[in-house]
Amino acid sequence: MSLRLTILGCHSATPRSLTYTSSQFLEMNNECCLIDCGEGTQRQLRKYKIKFSRIKNIFISHLHGDHFFGLIGLISTFSLLNRNSELNIFGPKGLKEIIQLQLKLSKSWIDFPLRFHELSSKESELILETDRIKVHTIPLKHRIYTNGFLFREQTQPRKLNMAAISKYKEIDICDYQNLKNGKDYKLENGTVIPNKELTSDPVKPLSYAYCSDTEYFEAIIPHIERVDLLYHEATFLEEHRHLAEKTKHSTAYQAAKIAKNALVKNLILGHYSSRYTSLDLFLEEAGKLFPNAQLAEAGKEISLSN
Repeated sequence: MSLRLTILGCHSATPRSLTYTSSQFLEMNNECCLIDCGEGTQRQLRKYKIKFSRIKNIFISHLHGDHFFGLIGLISTFSLLNRNSELNIFGPKGLKEIIQLQLKLSKSWIDFPLRFHELSSKESELILETDRIKVHTIPLKHRIYTNGFLFREQTQPRKLNMAAISKYKEIDICDYQNLKNGKDYKLENGTVIPNKELTSDPVKPLSYAYCSDTEYFEAIIPHIERVDLLYHEATFLEEHRHLAEKTKHSTAYQAAKIAKNALVKNLILGHYSSRYTSLDLFLEEAGKLFPNAQLAEAGKEISLSN
């Protein structure tokens, strides 16, 4: 059970010579996902040596350009590289129309299955489930329809306690799966052996919450409660809270307040406004309320394991 997050871009609005707009590559339990795809994402993928073929699912939070203008270029590159495996794209309603129009008018063709899963619900919903992970939306509050995404590893089967099992000759290898599934064992004489005596709890699944552009919004707290890692936008500092309110963004302090109230373990700040020449104040401001915070930086890797 493991999680590795690579920050590809973490600034807001427009790309600059040394800053890149929102994009992240997540590896969770051997499942690979791209989260948002701002301009320059494929350059960053190459820079940090992430193989394009590993990307099976792409999640777009909303239709502001700094979160998806790199998507059509990435899709086109996939085609030039002769991709043949399916690509799933999860994003707001309208994304499919945009991409298909760009492909049509540029007379570009793709030879791999491209599946759009358009989102419009304002309630949290399960949008992907595999045998390794499951993904729910996190409804956010921004100027346009926006979702964050909650990634969780699938719960593993219970662990067999072979020392305890060996005491009962009746228990055969064919019974192991039922024990892993949490079932008690009934002996021939009718005695029931509780499952907890024959197995132990599995490793706790890891979880990651990506909260893209949003104003301070306490309604997300139940969705992200106790996650292992939270990314929350922090476009402004408190001295510019009036700008955060006007543009429906958050401050570093507000991101820390969400993390604290949700009892998360780790917080990553990002989506910084280009008005700031130094990011140290973001960490200082958040750290007053939530010490276990860190700054997103292009190329930074965050790894967790159980």
